[in-house]
Amino acid sequence: MMNRPHDESETDRFLSGLHTLLGESGLLRAEGLLDRYSCDWTQKNKCPPIAVARPRSTQEVATVLRYCHERRWPVVVQGGMTGLVGGATPRQGELALSLERLNEIGEPDLTSATIIASAGASLAAVQERALGEGMCFPVDLASRGTCTIGGVVATNAGGNRVIRYGMTRQLVLGLEGVLADGTVVSSLNTIIKDNAGYDIKQLFIGTEGTLGVVTRASLRLFPEPPERLTLLTALPSYESLTSLLRFFRRRMGSQLSAFEAMWDSYFECALAIQKIERPFQKRHAFYALAEVEMLNPEVDRSSVEGTLADALSSGQISDAIVAHSLAEAKSLWRIRECAGELLGRLAPAAAHDISLPITQMDRYATTVEQRFQREMGGDRIFVFGHLGDGNLHLMTPLRKAEDAPALDKIVYESLPAGSSVSAEHGIGTLKKPWLGLTRSPPEMALMRSLKQHLDPRGILNRGRVI
Repeated sequence: MMNRPHDESETDRFLSGLHTLLGESGLLRAEGLLDRYSCDWTQKNKCPPIAVARPRSTQEVATVLRYCHERRWPVVVQGGMTGLVGGATPRQGELALSLERLNEIGEPDLTSATIIASAGASLAAVQERALGEGMCFPVDLASRGTCTIGGVVATNAGGNRVIRYGMTRQLVLGLEGVLADGTVVSSLNTIIKDNAGYDIKQLFIGTEGTLGVVTRASLRLFPEPPERLTLLTALPSYESLTSLLRFFRRRMGSQLSAFEAMWDSYFECALAIQKIERPFQKRHAFYALAEVEMLNPEVDRSSVEGTLADALSSGQISDAIVAHSLAEAKSLWRIRECAGELLGRLAPAAAHDISLPITQMDRYATTVEQRFQREMGGDRIFVFGHLGDGNLHLMTPLRKAEDAPALDKIVYESLPAGSSVSAEHGIGTLKKPWLGLTRSPPEMALMRSLKQHLDPRGILNRGRVI
């Protein structure tokens, strides 16, 4: 589905027609304005688009795609540009379709516990709108202020509270999207139960803009708990870490909304970067940052503190801190959410996001680090993850950026059976060579068949995913 390159005169004619459709503010062409649309957060393979289309409505998105489909012109779809797999980074000759101006957020419907948000609205803005009515949209990422709802849906984002609420897929009730030929598919349902044929919205969720462009989403809301209790525990071994997770699940049930694990390597580096005083007197092998949603704060706090006392007395944990204010909770979360800053400090560096059985995480991390040291002469790997849902993140400093493919080979080929090369960041272009380790040949063939049928001219996010 590759398209032939376009010469300069073709490009000028193409952009002239698009300018007529979108107007001056709807199409950015000046070279100085294109830089921020030339790469996602990774800053890898930077390439400016030929221009940036900035529609204001679903109908304008449809107009742009119909125009591009008729001319077989390749389009890269962009949201907040916070991706880590190259999915929104333009390739040579592509038009960038930015959804940044589709940023409307509807009023929360408190009866159905839903909210309708446009693709360009930031995750933080949706969270704030819901919170204003005593509700919460539970997808939560460190990039919440920049990432957009369209990107969250298109990548099936996970984040910190998956253990309680599930991935984005479980939180989308309906969608409005546009297919490659400009056809608008709108089903902004606010009902939870709908078994009327195929679930069309799944063609847009997690498919990274390769089958269609999300323009609006109907999202599930939940009551904001009266209080969230944040606690940090220090542990002597990985076995004690997984034991604590089981213990918390039994004691706290669905009130446990987050269980984040940090290996000592990551924890110490995060403290140094954030200039945070070490919260415990000595270093420990592992740390767990947990969040508990308290429905009856006084009773639940007492219960959590009793649970911690039992864990301490049994030797499951070595030490613990309970946040007694929002400021203290934010300080503890700063350690966990230092990942983006850490990656920048380590540059050149590589970030990997994988999913694997929880019981095998520590053994796997050790294997990767040992191979990295033995085969590439590397040093430490910084490890953390959403332990409760089996998602591990690795951050690795490299001697030079060109070493990344060799590290990819170690990371992905070391994965045990039943793992995934991507837990929540997607595939994009950077993980595309490794997708076959996770998906069988029949699955890959079905993906290609869907792509061919829904985007026969191959204009949408070509070269991404498959």
